[in-house]
Amino acid sequence: MPFKIVTDTSANLPTAYLNENSIAVLPFSYIVKGTEHQCLDTEAFEKEADFYYSKVLNSTPVSTSQVTPQAFKDCFEQIVQNGDDVLYIGMSSGISGAYNSSEMAAEEIREAYPGRKVITIDTRAASLGEGLAVMLAVEKKNEGFGLEETAELVREKCRNMAQIFVVDGLMHLRRTGRLTGAAAVIGVVLNIKPILKGNVLGQIVNTAKVKGRKQALIHMSRKYQEYVVNAKDQTVGIAYTTGREDALYLASLLNEIDKPKRILLVRYEPVTGAHVGEGTIALFFDSTPEFREKA
Repeated sequence: MPFKIVTDTSANLPTAYLNENSIAVLPFSYIVKGTEHQCLDTEAFEKEADFYYSKVLNSTPVSTSQVTPQAFKDCFEQIVQNGDDVLYIGMSSGISGAYNSSEMAAEEIREAYPGRKVITIDTRAASLGEGLAVMLAVEKKNEGFGLEETAELVREKCRNMAQIFVVDGLMHLRRTGRLTGAAAVIGVVLNIKPILKGNVLGQIVNTAKVKGRKQALIHMSRKYQEYVVNAKDQTVGIAYTTGREDALYLASLLNEIDKPKRILLVRYEPVTGAHVGEGTIALFFDSTPEFREKA
């Protein structure tokens, strides 16, 4: 039975790739001075990204809103009415309620259309941690894998997806409640950079503190060296809000350590970016399961 891949804008994938592979994308929203915005075109956002991250976020509180259950239902229903099953690959339930909304909608569709299948996957990730899972689904679908087979491979990838990132400060993560545990009280002083990661529940937790931005990037590359699996066969993701030169420097470190098949470098879309703020660099790669547990 044919199936359609659905994701949300948190996956942070290039617009051209989404269009080329006919991926349905549900938008998160961000609100600036009472006006709601959505970003379904990452290439268009690139033209204003520096201003957004360096000016807007630092001067104006930006709030965000998730996809509603009704929006998920409308999307899934249109797909099944067109004769396809649904594979939704979504943002971590550890930092957003959107996945729970997707499952509520999926259950309604399953009851209303018993002949159709709707599978939802909690990636326990965001940005390219989610996006790389979508890319695997596309690859397997194109190879002729069925819905259930593809879903199981995506789940396995999500279990082993390393997510590690450095931020310039914790103001935005504190304000939006995206930090878990002790990380919420860590201060950034004397050029100390907090290193954060996604844990087994898909929550953001502190994993280290490093003095200086360059040392933070080196620290991330060493975690890659320690935990990466089959680098030559995988696409590694790097996402940044500002500081493209630093993102390229991190990429060069990875290539020196254990060159991956490909490095996908993207700018954070504005909703997820609003939670991490200016100066964020994030790294995503297939790792051993221990990374999420103890890295």
